[in-house]
Amino acid sequence: MSESTQANRLHHETSPYLLQHAHNPVEWYPWGTEALEKAQQEDKPIIVSIGYSACHWCHVMEKECFEDAEVAGLMNKHFVSIKIDREERPDVDQIYMEAVQSMGVQGGWPLNVFLTPDQKPFYGGTYFPKPNWMGLLQNVADAFAQSRQALEESAQQFAEHLSLSEVLKYDLLSDSDILSREALTDYLSKTYAKFLASFDREKGGMQRAPKFPMPVHWLFSLRYYAHTQEPTALEQVTLTLDHMADGGIYDQLGGGFARYSVDAEWFAPHFEKMLYDNGQLLSLYAEAYTLTKHPAYRQVIQDTAAFVRREMSSDEGGFYSALDADSEGEEGKFYVWPYEELQELLGENFKLIADYYGIRKAGNWENGENILYKPLSDEAFASKHYLDEEELHKLVQEAKEVLFTARTRRIRPGLDDKILTAWNGLMLKGLADAYAALGDDTSLTMATQNAHFIAEKLTHTKAGQTSLYRTYKNGKANLDAYLEDYACVVDGLVALYQVTFEERWLALAESLTEYTLAHFLDTEEGFFFFTDDASALIARKKELFDNVMPASNSMMAHNLHKLGLLLDRPAYTAQAGKMLSQMMKLLTQEPAYLSHW
Repeated sequence: MSESTQANRLHHETSPYLLQHAHNPVEWYPWGTEALEKAQQEDKPIIVSIGYSACHWCHVMEKECFEDAEVAGLMNKHFVSIKIDREERPDVDQIYMEAVQSMGVQGGWPLNVFLTPDQKPFYGGTYFPKPNWMGLLQNVADAFAQSRQALEESAQQFAEHLSLSEVLKYDLLSDSDILSREALTDYLSKTYAKFLASFDREKGGMQRAPKFPMPVHWLFSLRYYAHTQEPTALEQVTLTLDHMADGGIYDQLGGGFARYSVDAEWFAPHFEKMLYDNGQLLSLYAEAYTLTKHPAYRQVIQDTAAFVRREMSSDEGGFYSALDADSEGEEGKFYVWPYEELQELLGENFKLIADYYGIRKAGNWENGENILYKPLSDEAFASKHYLDEEELHKLVQEAKEVLFTARTRRIRPGLDDKILTAWNGLMLKGLADAYAALGDDTSLTMATQNAHFIAEKLTHTKAGQTSLYRTYKNGKANLDAYLEDYACVVDGLVALYQVTFEERWLALAESLTEYTLAHFLDTEEGFFFFTDDASALIARKKELFDNVMPASNSMMAHNLHKLGLLLDRPAYTAQAGKMLSQMMKLLTQEPAYLSHW
């Protein structure tokens, strides 16, 4: 075997992302004792490189750098190199992402961080092209050899920053003791006022690009509308959901949403499709549908559930993690269309469908290709072409079937077929919510099968209690679960119980909550740690702020509140109330990152 095809230590892993790097000439190690001890014994700095299988720029950096023998030579000579799948090890990713951001660097993936032999970070960044990466490797190696003391001092400062408790950092130890209805209403109105200032009133979402769906924002807005009947709250939700469903971020042929839109129009997606987004968006569109009865939302729910069933489901009832942005080495190639191919496939209806989907002869995207999106609502388009909406829907459905069939003959994007417990919990909740909204038996069947899968394949007994694994692949569960796994699964099980009244799901939710209280709760500070055991890490973190997923602590507060009511457990509701009251002083300061609270 040549050096470039010889397997490194990643070839024993199950993560598709790690396996993608198993034949790099870089001597990669997985995160673990072997690599960390090697760094100490050989007194070498560590490179921690973190990514995930659907990440476009991770693939680019691998091709430019990690497959290159010259780059590998430098890395292998001067460093111990560790590759991490952030989806398997969010605990490690969380620590070093915070470290890089504290260095003043914009976070993202791939995340490349340089550590001292005892795991303390001293420099980092995201994507580096080969010349920049080569220069950085040499500079870091020289600094480690010649300026070791200064480097160690800097690393110590970052380590101290990372080890500072989030509760102390934000002064959250004391209860605000203002959980009266009046006080909460006042906080809600102040929070919503800050939200309102950030709304994009033309295209929906927030005033920014790129645009992420951020379901927690719009669920908050829906609940705020329900509480206050403030019309702008509902208007902004429907504006956002309409534009997302009409945009390129939504797969107009196959259903399901991409991770984000690179522009402010929801037009050009970053084409990867993530399970966690689609689970949350099912819940969001389901809740919006129960309020508005908008038929387009029903269609989005049905088509997204169908996409998950068709492309993201295992035979055992689990759900896979992601579909890649790339196919055949090109971002979005599976999803975009040249004008001539559409013309040939659609025949006499081409002109109408081309107008419906914003198709241009010169292309509406890169390299003369077309992304399918809807520039006009169905009502406006039907009026423009003197069609009734029923006739339009028939023509569009026929065209979609032709194009979808043609697309199935293309080379598909890569599938990340590991099954992550937290993300399965989010999809379980989404499907239960879809059934609650539509009475759709298919969604209920998928949800029930998934709950059985979680109960049978992802739970085990630990310390005499029911606990969870983090990941499952090739018939084997692996890794102790994190707080987000427990939070998401409990939420999904409670939602399933509420539409089936099968007590086994409520009982399992209670058992998992009891484990979480026993093993994750910091009784002194009143919040939950992200990890059950962080003895191998330089810090044990608490996740308080929402991102593309709700914060695991806010999810646990919701779970405790609901379970306290359903099971008549006053201690649960008291714990949820205590957590919320401690967070009150932060809520109006950062509503975009605390909307789930």
